[in-house]
Amino acid sequence: MNKKNNDPYNLMPREKAVKYGVTSLTDVELLAAIIHTGVSGIGVLDLSESILKKAGSNGIGDLANLSFEDLSKIKGIGMAKAIQIRCIIELSKRFAKSRAFKKINFKKADLVASYYMEDLRHLKQEHLKLVLLDSKCNFIKDLTLTIGTFNSSLISVRDVFINALKSDAVMIILVHNHPSGDPTPSSADIKVTREVYEAGKLIGINLVDHIIIGDKLYVSLREKGLFWNKVIGRMPKRKEIYV
Repeated sequence: MNKKNNDPYNLMPREKAVKYGVTSLTDVELLAAIIHTGVSGIGVLDLSESILKKAGSNGIGDLANLSFEDLSKIKGIGMAKAIQIRCIIELSKRFAKSRAFKKINFKKADLVASYYMEDLRHLKQEHLKLVLLDSKCNFIKDLTLTIGTFNSSLISVRDVFINALKSDAVMIILVHNHPSGDPTPSSADIKVTREVYEAGKLIGINLVDHIIIGDKLYVSLREKGLFWNKVIGRMPKRKEIYV
């Protein structure tokens, strides 16, 4: 038996996966096993390495940052491979979200943050989501209210409650991301939160929380008492989420 063929360092990714299991693959090899082939003059492993370098310093951890346009600029990546990579990214996001949803309690900020983390933390613009809940804090649906800079001039408190009333929601949660990765709330974040909180008290729809998503970090404005405090002291400590 040829020892070389049994050396994992001399096996191609798919062969290595069959022989030693997918957990034996490095990040480069795992991506190479997915895209399968290179192109003329560029082997599949070299191509995979180029993709991960393009993604960023965290390699596979930053893969979700690559758009179709980014991928198309990499020599050897055509539309088919770009679609493969984007589909894998989307599949992993949905898998993480599905797992989080099974154990989510919408009264707990850390679980809500975990659920929305992968959807929001890679986005280049701020997205504000409205989460609609029934009287027992069960999920009804969510929707995106705004995309872009988050401030009181771009969010209509009226729109928040029109959507809540249409769905017979009794409780709501606001969730939005900070593309910088730092979830520390701005003065605009706090102002909008208070406006929604006060309006909700008048019409009987409770704002459960406003959660700001960073890069594996989040801040719950309810946990920090920023719904009602007139004087803001120190900014709230950010909490880290491992996903």
